[in-house]
Amino acid sequence: MDGVDAEVLDAVARWQAQGDDVLLATVARTWGSAPRPVGAMMALATRGRVAGSVSGGCIEDDLLAKVAGGFRPGERPHVQTYGLTADEAHRFGLPCGGTLELVVERVTPRSALDAMRDAIRRGSLGVRDLDLHTGQARVRSVAKPSAFAYTPTRLTVPFGPRWRIIVIGDGQLTHHLVAMAVPLGYQIVICDPRDIHDEPPDARHGASPSVHVTRTREMPDDLIVRLRPDGRTAIVALTHDPKLDDMALLEALKSDAFYVGAIGSHRNQTSRRERLGMFDLTTTQIERLHGPVGLPLGARTPPEIALAILAEITALRNGMA
Repeated sequence: MDGVDAEVLDAVARWQAQGDDVLLATVARTWGSAPRPVGAMMALATRGRVAGSVSGGCIEDDLLAKVAGGFRPGERPHVQTYGLTADEAHRFGLPCGGTLELVVERVTPRSALDAMRDAIRRGSLGVRDLDLHTGQARVRSVAKPSAFAYTPTRLTVPFGPRWRIIVIGDGQLTHHLVAMAVPLGYQIVICDPRDIHDEPPDARHGASPSVHVTRTREMPDDLIVRLRPDGRTAIVALTHDPKLDDMALLEALKSDAFYVGAIGSHRNQTSRRERLGMFDLTTTQIERLHGPVGLPLGARTPPEIALAILAEITALRNGMA
């Protein structure tokens, strides 16, 4: 589950507290190209409000029109398919003749969305099982990440902790990285124990810090040990200080983080790998290091380097690298 879908659950709770009747649409199946992946959610309130998305906008408009016209699923969720023909795909803005199938349900206490929302807030790993015959949902914890599943009788949507990036160093490059990463749904942890570093953009502009960004002055290795990075965590060392970056990498490369990278030239990376080899890291662990960090875009400026880093992280996260 990404950050957008977590915000959908917050909107459902808020609208229901205000007395709205709310429907939840979940992308259950796609054929061809589709704007949103299976499991993506959208909430619609009877007063015409929408949170989240399942397409580029046209399907949302069609569902809103249906709701305005009195459409309400009963106890049994409604299955709606869009894009069966080329004309319909074009009408609803589905690329390359894509088709998607939605499960639309009326939100009630039987939907178990409050339990799902609470579990996400706790950082728990779990799934929500929806019985498509009765509309009864159940939220359960799981020990390992589960796969999305959809059958004629059941919809199973996995959820868990949000994707996270731990950044070592709080300089200008980090500020650009954060500005791009937060809209992509990442929680950010910035670690910099130094007394002198750039003032963060929030402070410069007088705004309150983003709820998606946490700063700490712990030593980098202590932070990595405390946070116990999982398979939804990327770690990027950006201080240009070998003492701090190497401290983080010594723990990061032993963790379950799906991405570990460090800034520096090819020559610096060679020296770094030699230093790391002097400690209790295996050759396989050292080979996990992405350095120089980021895709080779010819990046030179801090914004370009930040873009290259996030491009590499995104490619790896999506199984493309």
